[in-house]
Amino acid sequence: MTTQRDAPLMTLAWTDHVTGRQGFLVVDRLVRGVASGGLRMRPGCTLEEVAGLARGMTMKEALHYNPEGRYIPLGGAKGGIDCDPRDPEAYDVLVRYLRAMKPYIERFWTTGEDLGLTQELVDRAASEAGLVSSIQAVYPLLDDEAAARRRLADAFAVEVDGIGLDGLVGGCGVAESVLTALDRAGVPYAETRVAVQGFGTMGGATARFLARAGLAVVAVADVKGTIANPDGLDVEALLAARDAYGTVDRSALRPADRELPGDAWLSADADVLVPAAVSYAVDTENQAGIGARWIVEAANMPVLPEAEELLAARGVTVLPDVVVNSGTNAWWWWTLFGDIGADADEAFAYTRRSMRALVGRMLDRAEADGTSPRAAAHALVADRLPVIAERFGWYR
Repeated sequence: MTTQRDAPLMTLAWTDHVTGRQGFLVVDRLVRGVASGGLRMRPGCTLEEVAGLARGMTMKEALHYNPEGRYIPLGGAKGGIDCDPRDPEAYDVLVRYLRAMKPYIERFWTTGEDLGLTQELVDRAASEAGLVSSIQAVYPLLDDEAAARRRLADAFAVEVDGIGLDGLVGGCGVAESVLTALDRAGVPYAETRVAVQGFGTMGGATARFLARAGLAVVAVADVKGTIANPDGLDVEALLAARDAYGTVDRSALRPADRELPGDAWLSADADVLVPAAVSYAVDTENQAGIGARWIVEAANMPVLPEAEELLAARGVTVLPDVVVNSGTNAWWWWTLFGDIGADADEAFAYTRRSMRALVGRMLDRAEADGTSPRAAAHALVADRLPVIAERFGWYR
């Protein structure tokens, strides 16, 4: 049963006066008067979806609570716009949405890139909408705002092998989640095969880190279909051949690479599946074709609850999104608050250490309680939220 405390703090629906398209903002919880959560743009985005994502952000923030750290987690929120980001009108819709949400972004909602949007695009649209920054609501919480903003800007300017650090840390966290599960199961990296759905920021970075760790990435899916090779794909070549939306130029494929239907990644001969694109990708029907041992949720809400129950009955373990993909959000705040500097090696080391510890705590709890990793993550959150509320209050 949903209680008043479980319900979102605020739910807002917006209709664009020019195109009639809808957008949403859900603030699930405030901590220190602020909530954190990205803004997504995709056709078919719904209020229910955004509410679920906002609750997930509350959980991600709570899971990274460290009373000894400079970064003190915020509340959870999320924004969404029902529009195809490739639509010629999409950018103007984004600007009008941000202009409408300006009072909330100025005071208590910190946001950034999510599915369908890049941070560069969000920053440009936010400036046009008259905002100082998409995260300006957090500035009053900083000890030295100028130094913190400079540190974050410097971090966003860091590139590794031609890719911005901000586009890599999330995938680093997902990859570390996979490696932690393999280590606990005693499975060698070199004997592990991986299929990734989505080859944008999160999926591409995850594939890169896993391939460099010695795993074989045997399938990658984008909007054009699935690219597969049982001997392993050349991940670096595919990354070099993708566009801004994560779509791979097929002229870069090797002779042994095969082009398969878009859903072929689900039934790939792989030990690990990494859904890193849309929500609700795994349902009660297509789960039957999955032969992998682990599903590691790089995307938000990619496995429907009913499908997860069926998968668990077949011995398939789902590592949940609220843990697996939480590294990106945490990296922003670790950097802004000063737990780490604008340095790639430091960022990756801190992310790996933090994610390995968090995944370990979740799996330990699941084993102790005899529950799923998701239930264990929820239990950890249930333990931490009252502690955070006791320190900061429910709304302050």
